[in-house]
Amino acid sequence: MTAIFQQALGADFERLHPEMRRRFSVSAAAGTACVGTGVMDRIWHGGRHLVPFLQLGAGRHILFPERGTDVPFTIENYGYRDRFRRETVTFIRTFELAGARRRRFDATMVYSPARGGIVDFLGTHQHLAVDLRVRVDATGGLHIRTGEQRLTEGFVRCRVPDALSGTATVHEWYDEAAARFRIEVRVTNRHFGPIFGYTGSFTTRYVNTNEMPVPAAVRPLRENPND
Repeated sequence: MTAIFQQALGADFERLHPEMRRRFSVSAAAGTACVGTGVMDRIWHGGRHLVPFLQLGAGRHILFPERGTDVPFTIENYGYRDRFRRETVTFIRTFELAGARRRRFDATMVYSPARGGIVDFLGTHQHLAVDLRVRVDATGGLHIRTGEQRLTEGFVRCRVPDALSGTATVHEWYDEAAARFRIEVRVTNRHFGPIFGYTGSFTTRYVNTNEMPVPAAVRPLRENPND
């Protein structure tokens, strides 16, 4: 089965920088994983009024209320099939903040034919499903922007109003001079302004998941069947 980003980008997948193509080719079918380690130069959040919201998200590994500079960082991208037989890729980001505070930002992504693109399930319980729009720029970098968001919590399933949702933009590219991947993430809301973001860089190693199974720690505690 074709990797989910290749399905989403179609022919444009070949326009990615070769290192970006390799990184975003992770899939269960290929038996591959990509583990990145590096440093986030800056992690930030908006005003103090956002802290309770960010603390709430931290409980399920979605955003967090700390700021920091020069923060050690890992990102784990493992391909596997979930219990609904969907080709799934993990995006598990771990930040080692000052004071031995470790924070995670978890996501698992699938390609949804019904929605015509990638769906990003956020957090430990996949209770928030977000449509992703992806494009390749002239330098072979990847841009991701969030679209519609849907909440599943118990018996409740509903679309999150735009006024209450955050719009995330991600720009990732390969810096040949430094031989590193660079990333910029920014989350904003139309009413509250900037919410959260980080900027930094990392290097990668690749894992054969046919020899080393996908760690249980990168899988969500609950899987949401609703793309």
